Amino acid sequence: MEMETPIKVLLVDDHEMVRIGLAAVLGTEDGIEVVGEAGSGEEGIRLAQEYHPDVVLMDLVMDGMDGIETTRQLMNQFPNLKVIVLTSYLDDEKMYPVIEAGAFSYLLKTSRASEVADAIRAAARGQSVLESQVASKMMNRFRHPQNEAPAHNDLTDREMEVLRLVAQGKSNQDIADDLIIGIKTVKFHVTNILGKLGVEDRTQAAIYAYKNGLAE
Repeated sequence: MEMETPIKVLLVDDHEMVRIGLAAVLGTEDGIEVVGEAGSGEEGIRLAQEYHPDVVLMDLVMDGMDGIETTRQLMNQFPNLKVIVLTSYLDDEKMYPVIEAGAFSYLLKTSRASEVADAIRAAARGQSVLESQVASKMMNRFRHPQNEAPAHNDLTDREMEVLRLVAQGKSNQDIADDLIIGIKTVKFHVTNILGKLGVEDRTQAAIYAYKNGLAE
């Protein structure tokens, strides 16, 4: 039986003990391999170029290049890379910029080891994870004024179906299988949904769906 290729993970955190602890914990998880540890944003970019990880666990506050700029540069170089923020900070001035820079998921360092491992596996499947406090703050940020018609009024019935599946964390392939349509058609619908809702990515679309009672 052929073994599945492990998810390659790069750790970027300027605290050595954090990196040691994460590496030790993740080293016990099936299907996850820590391929490198970086103590700075600059080193993280260099190691990403060397090891081509699938997922990066990213600290936000570091000496030199912070996690926001590191995420931005990584996403410019590796558009398919999944960056999971793992931080102690819930500040608006840090959280929103790193998500806008391309961070795929956002977890707090108070998360359990199993939650971090699950987020890594979810990211590899194309499913983002937001810590509950982060999701709540994001909902408030994207709340539409009460005197405006909600943006989802412009969605077609098919686009509403796709949005609900996006909110469930399903990948384009999963959605195509569920709705029995082509994956190119799914991508077309997702692009239309993001444009009509005025959001930048699937995570924000999912938050919109939950906030507006559109998700199961």
